[in-house]
Amino acid sequence: MAASLNSATSPPTDTLPHCCSISRCINKPSKLFLTRNSYSRSLKGSVSAAKNISSEPKQKLKDTITEFVSLIQLSEGDIKELNCGAHYAETSSFQYYKRKAHTRGTDDLISSTHEAAAIASHIKYHAEFTPLYSPERFELPKAFFATAQSVRDALIINWNATYEYHEKMNGRALLNAIGNLELTGAYSEALRNLGLNLENVACQEPDAALGNGGLGRLASCFLDSLATLNYPAWGYGLRYKYGLFKQKITRDGQEEVAENWLEMGNPWEITRNDVSYPVKFYGKVVTGSDGRRHWTGGEDIKAVAYDVPIPGYKTKTAINLRLWSTKAPSEDFDLHAFNAGEHTKACEGQANAEKICYVLYPGDESVEGKILRLKQQYSLCSASLQDIIARFERRSGGHANWKDFPQKVAVQMNDTHPTLCIPELMRILIDLKGMCWKEAWDITQRHWLWLICWFTFVRTMAYTNHTVLPEALEKWSLELMQKLLPRHVEIIEMVDEQ
Repeated sequence: MAASLNSATSPPTDTLPHCCSISRCINKPSKLFLTRNSYSRSLKGSVSAAKNISSEPKQKLKDTITEFVSLIQLSEGDIKELNCGAHYAETSSFQYYKRKAHTRGTDDLISSTHEAAAIASHIKYHAEFTPLYSPERFELPKAFFATAQSVRDALIINWNATYEYHEKMNGRALLNAIGNLELTGAYSEALRNLGLNLENVACQEPDAALGNGGLGRLASCFLDSLATLNYPAWGYGLRYKYGLFKQKITRDGQEEVAENWLEMGNPWEITRNDVSYPVKFYGKVVTGSDGRRHWTGGEDIKAVAYDVPIPGYKTKTAINLRLWSTKAPSEDFDLHAFNAGEHTKACEGQANAEKICYVLYPGDESVEGKILRLKQQYSLCSASLQDIIARFERRSGGHANWKDFPQKVAVQMNDTHPTLCIPELMRILIDLKGMCWKEAWDITQRHWLWLICWFTFVRTMAYTNHTVLPEALEKWSLELMQKLLPRHVEIIEMVDEQ
């Protein structure tokens, strides 16, 4: 968004350690790539597994991608029905296309003219029935959103098929998605029929303001590669509202202003309001009557999921990038203070939660800046691990065998930003799942391996360090950690003692 892991019926796979990563969603704490994996095999075996897995799921996925191929096999009468929009008043274009796919043989060949005409009608449907712009004009910005939504419909077929098979994009996505679906020619002709140019339409798409540095670019390439190789992998990141910054050149030189990439909406993302997890800060740790340690009080927020499909190249697989947006629970809004005229105080909880996902790399020279960065990193780790564990338990039918967890889940942490995943997994297993220290640590115990970079391999968690330069390594004061994440400090200290 869906699952990041293989089902019990999926072919066993090994993952290429350098090809799956939790890294910064394009430059900041961002992506966890998850695969069902065993680290006991060699890199050579992993390469072989990559070849095998790319061929295993073809039959199931082939049937579903054929739906989109056949959905554009429409007669002239069908196209008129699309143009008039009468049928769409009763059912969505996706349902309509799927019905057409099942009622027409896949061996029927059509001309590129019919293909382009069907796509043009689909674009016109989205321009009319899923509008983000006023209906008076059909100009480039509106054309971009309608075209992207049309492409997204095709991706969703692959996306859902990938999910169903394994369970039971970063930068500018439009041209990449159309190319991966091998529909560049059809979309070019369809837009020409509408009086537009594909390149001009694609230029309306802003870059995803999730960072564009080396680690982020690498993370984006990881997702593309995993999808192309048909790995059942997911990426996780934060949905930064204002990104890093947008460069503006004035008479006085360069000026940095906030990104506005989400101002007009994002046609690729799907909000999952039913997928949210609590994240806690501050508070204190107490010993309960059961003798266990409990993290209580403090500030509670929730992380809500936004899913983006990532298509593979010339494959039927579309994997998932899940981005988290942080919010405060509705009960944190102080209605009495608001009605009393204390509007800022009333909205304080919402403001503190939402600012976590405002800016990529907020300034950290101040104490407030350091707290915000640490909140960002922990929010990513906590929400993502809760999501992974929830899906593992759901697939287990309520009878989770935790000894199988390392064989079902692999989490790659790319550089320092997501390293709180290790104490957070320990916290969840011990405090929430009732394990003893030995059981939890056995799931996350360390093994070392030297490859191209430094790799710290653990049973579930894996870590890639891209540099050992002191200025590139993050350091958090013990005082700040004890204040913001007191339970994690206890766990880290216990790990040090092992």
